[in-house]
Amino acid sequence: MADRDESAGNGYVTPPFFRPEFEEAFQFIVGAYAVRPSDLAVFLPCSVQKPYSTSPSHRKFDEVIATAVPAVRAHVVVFGTCGVVPRELERMYPYATYRYNLGRCPDPIVHRSFLRIETVRIARYLEKTETLYRRRVAYCLGDFRAAMTAAVEQTGIPVTVAPAEETIAACRDPSARFPDGSLNSRAYLLDFERALKGADSR
Repeated sequence: MADRDESAGNGYVTPPFFRPEFEEAFQFIVGAYAVRPSDLAVFLPCSVQKPYSTSPSHRKFDEVIATAVPAVRAHVVVFGTCGVVPRELERMYPYATYRYNLGRCPDPIVHRSFLRIETVRIARYLEKTETLYRRRVAYCLGDFRAAMTAAVEQTGIPVTVAPAEETIAACRDPSARFPDGSLNSRAYLLDFERALKGADSR
């Protein structure tokens, strides 16, 4: 299956979650890679701009994290169409070399496939790191949120997911292209900060 990647402007591409190099990299992460123990794991959605940390959204998210918790206590993990990757590996192949936006894909089969594949990958990462993190916060909407929630249910490993459902409901615009809006919105970022502070204080 393929999707027209309008953001790349280069026609049809295979979604990264179908590609063997992403599965190989993920197997390295859940196998041999030594994830550093941290008080708090912060799961952020992948971004179109690479490396992830240079994207405007991740820069904004990093500001919120720095405000809420000491940087040395938080380990940022990127997830989504890339799979699951600790952000310190963001320049490792293939994570810095692809361009894909699931939100632009109109094919429901691709979305269902993403949910199935990403749920398994998040679950395996949560299981690998169960004793390495004291708390976990995920900041996500849409399909990414659905995959995170399904993985939490599957593993029983707790993750605080932000923004809150009631905040999403209050911000939702059914007529918009992306009805739940942007994670850069002030209401969502405030929920993210509250989740980070709440996780850090427990």
